[in-house]
Amino acid sequence: MTLTRRHLLQAGAAAAATPVLGLGSGLLASVPAAAEGTADQLTWRHGLSLFGEIKYPADFKRFDYVNPNAPKGGVARQISLGTFDNFNLTVAGVKGNIAPAVGYLYETLMTQSQDEVGTEYGLLAESAAHPDDFSWVVYRLRAEARWHDGKPVTADDVVYSFDTLKKFSPRYASYYRHVVKAEKTGERDIRFTFDGPGNRELPTIVGELLVLPKHWWEGTDAQGRKRDVSATTLEPPLGSAPYRIKEFVAGRSIVLERVKDYWGEKLPVRIGQNNFDELRFEFFRDNTVALEAFKADQADWIMENSAKQWATAYDFPAVADKRVVKEEFPINDSGRMQGFVLNLRREMFKDPRVRRAFNYAFDFEEMNKQLFYGQYKRIASYFEGTELASSGLPQGDELAILETVRDKVPAELFTQPYTNPVGGNPEAVRGNLREAMRLVKEAGFDIKDRKLVDPSGKPVTVEMLVQDPSSERISLFYKPSLERLGVTVSIRVADDAQYQNRIRAFDFDIITDLWGQSLSPGNEQRDYWGSQAADQQGSRNTIGIKNPAVDALIDKVIFAKDRATLVAATRALDRVLLWNFYVVPQFTYGFMRYARWDRFSRADLPKYARSGLPALWWYDAEKAAKIGRRS
Repeated sequence: MTLTRRHLLQAGAAAAATPVLGLGSGLLASVPAAAEGTADQLTWRHGLSLFGEIKYPADFKRFDYVNPNAPKGGVARQISLGTFDNFNLTVAGVKGNIAPAVGYLYETLMTQSQDEVGTEYGLLAESAAHPDDFSWVVYRLRAEARWHDGKPVTADDVVYSFDTLKKFSPRYASYYRHVVKAEKTGERDIRFTFDGPGNRELPTIVGELLVLPKHWWEGTDAQGRKRDVSATTLEPPLGSAPYRIKEFVAGRSIVLERVKDYWGEKLPVRIGQNNFDELRFEFFRDNTVALEAFKADQADWIMENSAKQWATAYDFPAVADKRVVKEEFPINDSGRMQGFVLNLRREMFKDPRVRRAFNYAFDFEEMNKQLFYGQYKRIASYFEGTELASSGLPQGDELAILETVRDKVPAELFTQPYTNPVGGNPEAVRGNLREAMRLVKEAGFDIKDRKLVDPSGKPVTVEMLVQDPSSERISLFYKPSLERLGVTVSIRVADDAQYQNRIRAFDFDIITDLWGQSLSPGNEQRDYWGSQAADQQGSRNTIGIKNPAVDALIDKVIFAKDRATLVAATRALDRVLLWNFYVVPQFTYGFMRYARWDRFSRADLPKYARSGLPALWWYDAEKAAKIGRRS
């Protein structure tokens, strides 16, 4: 699955499970369109690209990377960690635990191809048109698009979805901050008006809008109760995509069934995809228990996030005789930052010297040896793994952009490359702790009775909030190093509901957080690092950043006019984030690890598909017969 900004918006597992969507048939190629409110003649486009050329022409039959003859049928059993109590994506970021399978129920206006960067093709919409200044966009819906109850997907549905998501979801409100209005302008046309010209990505991110059925949400349930789109629900929602909910057990399992009369079955990018008759999700609270279930053939595949388990826990007989296949898939579609978040809303973390000292106390190299079998590398960028990551000293366009905020950023970033402290041996660790102590003392902190105290004389205590054993293990390794600085550290393991509620309310000292980055960053950066998002409950600005230089650089990213400027602006933003020491960077691995029972086949995967599971795979009856029946 390719990572898009839409996936970044959706909460956790729901985003990860969102299916690969596709392009519809009958796309219009370069047809002049009269734009309402202007005399200009525009062009209806079958696809949109942020920068550069579109690969597939209007009359293409399918994506190059699919098998058009892939058989339909079979069941794919997947593992999900955690639990769920909600099917309403509208409030996924602020209420309840969303079920990841819900992402398979809805279509968007456009969908991204997996062998291009930043290019979308029509799905619910057959085409789009916008002026050269990107001040608005019009989408035209397909006449054949249908909900699972047979009713057409309408322009009213699209307007309702935009208004509803922007009203009840802080993340969508931030993401679509510059989209001021959605309105029906024809039987199948919807116009989105922006707050100004020049924002090249607004037409494409509007295409990522998840469309909800207005008539269903404004109707009543089987008991005659009026539905409430602002509340959580376990009533299976009406969708328009290739799958719908067949059955579920709250918090434990969900079964999706393929819609046999799905309206888009013959769309060009649907060909060869969504091949399983059923997708089953089994929920486990603990990864160790989930692995035992997989070994017992109670699930068909498992994604392994633990380096230790990948190295040591897959030595059972089914792996030895190749009934279970281990495979790593390269991650080419995204970057990431993962780290210990130091909550700026806490007084102790307001001084960047203290935050930097916490980085000096983290011995990644020893952790990598002891816990991860040397498999990881240290993260040194908020866009790690992409060309967007800053390195060395700023030069060229990046330097010119940084000059515009010189008086608002740390002076060192112009003269020193950013590097993380390096540990791994006693001498290096002692040197790093001495530097950490120098920094906290320079910030007005001191040691009294072997305890670090703040400038007011109050002992420094921090709580590390975690929600799973793997995060707890990492925090337990970090804890003694902080204690050597004189910090009193406690580790609190919270259940899913408590953890989510505390994060939404920003009620924590230190957590581990992860930000995925698309290859074409834009408006989502406001939700990650923007000042306005710092006080919005449920936003991704868990750090609490309120920095005018960061805000200015986010604007540079959003309003970049070409790819070169986007890269330069993103590197400048990255550098400023790094030199403010907002997080203690952790580690990354450039592959996804999967183990699967060998019952499935696939075509060659495109560059940005990662594993392609489950959309690009199919059930292989011949393979399944060789390895025996399921448990």
